[in-house]
Amino acid sequence: MFPLGTVVLPGGVLPLHVFEPRYREMVRVCLDGDREFGVVLISRGSEVGGGDVRNDVGTVVRMVQVAELADGRFAMITVGMSRFRVVSWLDDSPYPQALVDDWPDEGHVGPDADIELTQALVTLTARVRRLVALAVELGDSVDDPGQELSDEPVAATYQLGTLAPLSAADRYALLVAPGIEQRHGALAAMLDDVEAALTFRLHAGTPADPPGSW
Repeated sequence: MFPLGTVVLPGGVLPLHVFEPRYREMVRVCLDGDREFGVVLISRGSEVGGGDVRNDVGTVVRMVQVAELADGRFAMITVGMSRFRVVSWLDDSPYPQALVDDWPDEGHVGPDADIELTQALVTLTARVRRLVALAVELGDSVDDPGQELSDEPVAATYQLGTLAPLSAADRYALLVAPGIEQRHGALAAMLDDVEAALTFRLHAGTPADPPGSW
């Protein structure tokens, strides 16, 4: 398990720089296995040094690119695969570990998705792209608003949550939404706040926060 101050949703891309000895060991173990580990959001504390408080829903990520540097650090690209619930945390030695259960989307929507939901996703997609474009105009560092989305509704809602300019807390709320309808509704409500904030900045001429600010 890799507790972090960020949330990766299924389908999302997460670059990582691994430098702590315990996580270097974890990466080596994963490379000898299925190249997967869990990422959970830290609710309180720091990513470095331990002693953090962790949320109990996370995402399985797969390492798709890994480079070991000369000093033993790792640079990697990971992709979110699926979500899980933590059943119980185990000893953090030699690195954080937990017993987990897979948590598939409840009320999965397949190819024969309801027409109303399909149209709602089309509308939501257009709205997210517009707000991401506005964030780009304001100088924010965000993903490409024109990137392709999955034709599968559940995957698309997760991708929209990754694409939209949201906080880690908002993305975690999307991660724990039981199913697509709840996630869609939560994201639509979040976008109301995002749109209000971006519109205010646009009219006020407020620049983007400098890199590394909170």
